[in-house]
Amino acid sequence: MNPSFWYGKKVFLTGHTGFKGSWMSLWLQQLRAEVTGYALAPPTTPSLYDVAHVAQGMTSIIGDIREGAMLADAMRQAAPEIVIHMAAQPLVRRSYVDPVETYSTNVMGTVHLLEAVRQTPSVRAVVNVTTDKCYENKEWIWGYRENEPMGGFDPYSSSKGCAELITAAYRNSFFNASQHPVALATARAGNVIGGGDWADDRLIPDILRAIQAGLPVNIRNPHATRPWQHVLEPVSGYLALAAKLYIQGPAFAEAFNFGPAEEDVKPVQWIVEQLTQQWGAGASWQLDEGAHPHEARYLKLDCSKARTALGWSPRWNLGQALQAITTWHKAHHHDQDMRAVCLHQIKEYSAAV
Repeated sequence: MNPSFWYGKKVFLTGHTGFKGSWMSLWLQQLRAEVTGYALAPPTTPSLYDVAHVAQGMTSIIGDIREGAMLADAMRQAAPEIVIHMAAQPLVRRSYVDPVETYSTNVMGTVHLLEAVRQTPSVRAVVNVTTDKCYENKEWIWGYRENEPMGGFDPYSSSKGCAELITAAYRNSFFNASQHPVALATARAGNVIGGGDWADDRLIPDILRAIQAGLPVNIRNPHATRPWQHVLEPVSGYLALAAKLYIQGPAFAEAFNFGPAEEDVKPVQWIVEQLTQQWGAGASWQLDEGAHPHEARYLKLDCSKARTALGWSPRWNLGQALQAITTWHKAHHHDQDMRAVCLHQIKEYSAAV
């Protein structure tokens, strides 16, 4: 990544109050980009957005991507060169509880975002962040490539498959040299972990909540395998992709996977045992034998395209990622300056080889 590229770049970021969006905001601020964020209020209390004082270094607009007119007006006023779309309803289990919210946010929210781009002539590059769960998951042992069929068993996964199809349709129909020369790509990342995630029904937050409360960690699917990666891994990929889109245009206007090295595709039980061991203080786990909605048991990405075309590859292995999470949450537990902690971890990650 070339830091000088981002200096003074005008970036419009949706979802900046969320977990991944807050890390993205802090990194863009460190790169001295001019960032305008558009999102709902932080989804959890506490939140990374609040504890790291993310709003200090950017323009923050609290708004709903389902409100198309407000979104379009905010984007036109910001006049960005680069748009990164991260706003979403991101939770599988929540999508079973409220599928309408999930589809209206992830499907129509994407439509509203792309319509806003059509009305903003300053935009040159758009990265639409979706998920590895957009694929039709056949539970096979090899990684999914970007040309595999879209699918989705649950409302969340299928909503992101829809977002991919919408993006492709807008790219073909509206974003071309004759109408609006925007380079539009999608980014599909694996299971993201990191400091500052307090969402419900997510493995790492569930583990840390139980440990800090002195309770055993309840685990639903200990043998389920996921492409775990620290949040800075895909965020670095989104930044690399956005820069390529801006500089080289349509040649990179495609889908890209961002996932860990194959040896870091681990079962849930491995993650739990490693994190409880790192935390210490008698942390333990137990199987939650209650009834639970369907969740995929095996999922892996093939990231050859990102390595070859973008020069992107993971910098931290899974052990390093878990250590960074433990360090982050212990710092928060001891009331340290969490903005400084985040920026320091970004610098550490950037310096890794």
